[in-house]
Amino acid sequence: MKLLDNFEVRNIGNLEILARQVVEGFIIGLHKSPFHGFSVEFAEHRLYNPGESTKNIDWKVYARSDKLFVKRFEEETNLRCQIVIDTSSSMYFPEQKKKAQTEYFNKLTFSALAAASLMNLLQKQRDAFGLTVFDSEVREHTRCKSSTSHYRLLLTYLEKIINNPERNKTTSAAQALHQIADSIHKRSLVIIFSDMFEESSQTEQLFSALQHLKHNKHEVILFHTVDKAKEIDFEFENRPYVFIDMESGEQVRLQSNQVKDYYVEQMAKFKEQLKVKCLQYQIDFVEADINDGFKKVLQSYLVKRNRMG
Repeated sequence: MKLLDNFEVRNIGNLEILARQVVEGFIIGLHKSPFHGFSVEFAEHRLYNPGESTKNIDWKVYARSDKLFVKRFEEETNLRCQIVIDTSSSMYFPEQKKKAQTEYFNKLTFSALAAASLMNLLQKQRDAFGLTVFDSEVREHTRCKSSTSHYRLLLTYLEKIINNPERNKTTSAAQALHQIADSIHKRSLVIIFSDMFEESSQTEQLFSALQHLKHNKHEVILFHTVDKAKEIDFEFENRPYVFIDMESGEQVRLQSNQVKDYYVEQMAKFKEQLKVKCLQYQIDFVEADINDGFKKVLQSYLVKRNRMG
């Protein structure tokens, strides 16, 4: 099975099945790539250490292998991973055309399916994961667990945000990230999906919040989630458009080439500033173009996971 690309998942149906297909395709691809050395055989047990309690020994495995293995439980998890998704209105770009669900694949849908795929991978590795959803404030925040029932509960949250797009929802990423830094277990892996589009006056607060996450000893991956062609490279035909700010509703009428050079220059400056700050704070910055599929997301996570041991 090959790794699903965006065109095969545009009609978002069962998120759990789609996430499983994405992960299975990714794992098969790993065996054929330079990353084949990574661990993709997910252990459900650990070796028994002499002297500890025998109550959790899996005797069925012992009968088959003549080796003592202990069943692993949630409190023994190697990793706690908090997945953070920005659901402000800018994340619903490009906007759904009337009832054209099969043509609907925006930054939020990409983030939700990427998050579901990461949760599937984390669960296979017996790691614990939680979900935080924010716009102008934190809307959902769950503790990290690794159970199947927890995974399915988080999928319902993801499906809810996919299916209920709203205009004029502003963002306060800085406030949300400060709150997350203080509320999650120390030394967690924090994975953020956001376009990081804040008011320019909030940029320093945003960088301060990223620094706060690192100060609290968390490892952080920031997936800068964008439609690169439209939002970074401004690839629009040279004709009149009405551009609408999805968070404020403000409208501007103009011909795209009137502003293209200036826009591209400003976006390049913002992105470079963001990358430099992430480098300074030892945060992994990954550009996640929604038109490129999910391989980069899963691969970046796996590299970080293996680095963390």
